[in-house]
Amino acid sequence: MPRHAAVVSLATLTCVAAIACNTDAPVNPAQTPSFTIGNPINTGSANPLTLAVIGDIPYGAQKLEDFPKLIALMNEDPKVDLVVHLGDIKAGSSSPCTDEYFATIRGLFDTFKDPLVYTPGDNEWTDCHVAGKNNGLYTPTERLQAVRALFFPVPGQTLGGRKRQVLAQADDAANSTYVENTMFMESRVVFAALNITGSNNDLASWGSPLPADAANYPTQAQEVASRAQANTAWINKAFDLAKAQDAAAVVLFMQADMWDPTAALSGFDALVTQIGTLAEAFGKPVLILEGDSHRFKVDNPFSASAADAAAHALHPSTPVAENVRRMVVEGSDGRTEYVRLTIDPKPTTGTIFSWDRVPLQ
Repeated sequence: MPRHAAVVSLATLTCVAAIACNTDAPVNPAQTPSFTIGNPINTGSANPLTLAVIGDIPYGAQKLEDFPKLIALMNEDPKVDLVVHLGDIKAGSSSPCTDEYFATIRGLFDTFKDPLVYTPGDNEWTDCHVAGKNNGLYTPTERLQAVRALFFPVPGQTLGGRKRQVLAQADDAANSTYVENTMFMESRVVFAALNITGSNNDLASWGSPLPADAANYPTQAQEVASRAQANTAWINKAFDLAKAQDAAAVVLFMQADMWDPTAALSGFDALVTQIGTLAEAFGKPVLILEGDSHRFKVDNPFSASAADAAAHALHPSTPVAENVRRMVVEGSDGRTEYVRLTIDPKPTTGTIFSWDRVPLQ
């Protein structure tokens, strides 16, 4: 099976292989997984860790039919230690946000053999309204509560077959409803999942009508303010932990493509400033994993280089942080695949992060 590989050195920010170049990358069945299941903050491990990263899947009947096959492919990959789903478990329009559909996806998530870290996307809550989306008559904050109840029933515990203990923001009294914001440290790298969504980070209007009981749930303004507070605190905690533990890198999981030039982006301005400022002060490699815009891409939107000038200019006051890369995974109607991302905190080549794209044949 062909593997489409792209390798980048985030320690030196020099591409070992050009991002646009594809080569075959065979699986090494002899690799020994180094993942520790029980400890959210494993400061002792310096062995490589491999993630299978997906997002914006399944969209529509064909992708839903293919999803069990993709799960099986990840389950059979001897390199994979943990799976990450970056949100959007359904299409964004004309795709009702029903409890029945959510339960179907939860059942499929349960078939993963490895721990599964999931962060919600806008399609499963923010966009669950009639106006312009035709996803059913729902109050988005009611759907977010439903997602939390179904996919995060035990705060601090991952989904999938082997449960991984993680830190959860549920333990933060000021932001305890954000059970979906999780964090762990493995292979001397801090990983943090954040509820940062498309639809301009939920600034796109919910419109009307809303259900008769909409007043029983937080308003859009209340939702935006509380989630901004929670995400700000969680990002600070991730970088504080990385500094305190002398981490080799930081990895952030989120659904939104905060640099999609075809979308409204003002809802991400403060987050971009915060992440860039903290990353620059941290000084070591930072990787942002995103979905949302559906086409695989790797770039450095915090770079001052001419090649990244267009992305850098999408937000006012964007800091310069040459140690940051971001990856957008393939999704929606694109090729069905996962990204096999390996983190090596003690690389012999200077490359902390390397990856190959594994398609479903």
